[in-house]
Amino acid sequence: MAPRVYLAGPDVFLPDAEAWFARKKTVCAQAGLAAVSPLDPLPGEPAAWSALPEWRRIALRNEAHIRGCDALIANLTPFRGPSADPGTVYEIGFMRALGRPVFGYATTALPFAERTLDCLGLSRDDVVSDGEGMSIEAFGLFDNLMIEGAITDSGGILVVEDCPPARRWTDLHVFERCVRKAARTIMGVFREIDLPKGDCDDETSAGIGTGS
Repeated sequence: MAPRVYLAGPDVFLPDAEAWFARKKTVCAQAGLAAVSPLDPLPGEPAAWSALPEWRRIALRNEAHIRGCDALIANLTPFRGPSADPGTVYEIGFMRALGRPVFGYATTALPFAERTLDCLGLSRDDVVSDGEGMSIEAFGLFDNLMIEGAITDSGGILVVEDCPPARRWTDLHVFERCVRKAARTIMGVFREIDLPKGDCDDETSAGIGTGS
């Protein structure tokens, strides 16, 4: 049976989310992985959940999906701010607590500290705190240290690459690279996959944890 991977990320908010996840599942299948989307129905969903409000059913369903997977691949492209989608970050922590590998990718390579300063409208020159005197996290990492720590210490990897802003939510190239690396790590055998190259021509990548 193919290893099951949960696809975390703000992709659920795309207008064509179902079709988008279908494309991502195809990429995973080509690498020998069975992908699970947050939008997938949950087999055997408890009948009692029908009495709960929708937001709770979604949360419980997604947690159940994560428990049923062997690994997680997260879209960490900054969402509505300098950091990753908070729901995605929760799911990373949930999978990490289960002791299973976490992988991440993003379509920008700009470090977290620089993105934070840009978001706050502050200069990148020797600024160590914001307007309220709160320190700016500046470890040279892509995102918050707990996110990268979860990926690294789970044995996963993080792949980041600069894509054109207009394509940051619609280009599969970085995801494809992450899936290939995840498949090699999860299955212990790297299988070369002939996947089409995306449109991210100016490539900057970082491998964290196992793989390169």
